[in-house]
Amino acid sequence: MKKLSFKAMLLAGLAATAAMGVVQSARAADEKYVLIHHSPDSETFWNTVKNGASLAAEEVGATVTFRNPPSGDLADMVRIIQQTTAEKPDGIIVTIPDLETVGGAIADAVAQGIPVVTMNTGTAEESKKLGALLHVGQPEFEAGKGAGERAKAEGMKSFLCVNSLFPNVAGQQRCEGFAEGLGVPLGEQMIDSGTDATEIANRVKAYLSSHQDTGAVLTLGPMTAIPTIKALKDNGMAGDIYFATFDLNPDISQAIKDGVINFAIDQQPFLQGYLPVITLTNDLRYGVLQANSVLSGPGFVTKHNLTLVESLAGKYR
Repeated sequence: MKKLSFKAMLLAGLAATAAMGVVQSARAADEKYVLIHHSPDSETFWNTVKNGASLAAEEVGATVTFRNPPSGDLADMVRIIQQTTAEKPDGIIVTIPDLETVGGAIADAVAQGIPVVTMNTGTAEESKKLGALLHVGQPEFEAGKGAGERAKAEGMKSFLCVNSLFPNVAGQQRCEGFAEGLGVPLGEQMIDSGTDATEIANRVKAYLSSHQDTGAVLTLGPMTAIPTIKALKDNGMAGDIYFATFDLNPDISQAIKDGVINFAIDQQPFLQGYLPVITLTNDLRYGVLQANSVLSGPGFVTKHNLTLVESLAGKYR
């Protein structure tokens, strides 16, 4: 048998290593992830989240599908998590709208060996408690508090919080934070607006009619912001009452330009979709995982910085 030279053995080894790398890459590609959120189909906020997750999946060669309870019912969300867990995807990205309701199903997915990244609603502490890799989202109480402090600096002392997020605790936290920032008790200044646009507008008008000393309005996203804009135009208060909202879309950007909305609180939903896909892929392929959860917000969008983001609102911002 002919003895191979060191150079020949080295070349053969390199060739084998390269071949193994090709096989490993082929195995690693096309991970299948499922992103599960709590909102109903009518909530347009999630389009930006989906854009972020889809772009990340395209960049790394994975696939991501999206699931949610069509009506926003959390019992349906629990069933979706359970069904997804039974399918054994390579990873699950999921919101924590209410720890008591959905936490058990998320923890079970982790217990069955499925990597989980939580995002959007919930906290880093809740995510860790459930065994998830990390959380990507905005601390809701602090975001509301920061918004309230901005309103207080403009002389606001009372407000209406238009909350369509029940039973998602994030809505309560945003309203409580805003009250804390103003330095007033929340009391009855938060209403359950429902999710129907006409009903939201009617409830806003009814509240403002019976509470004529209301200084500010806070809405928790496009679902409530757009009907509230209509309500304020209908009752002649648009541009006169202090108005802040969470999240961005083209209508909200236009309302900021028009002076109807003073500022928007941007939690950067694109990052909430994009970063979990990257995190799962790096962990699965390379065993690389950042040490901490990621705070995607809050940022504040006003007339002064709107031009930087309005062309991307609803897609990347």
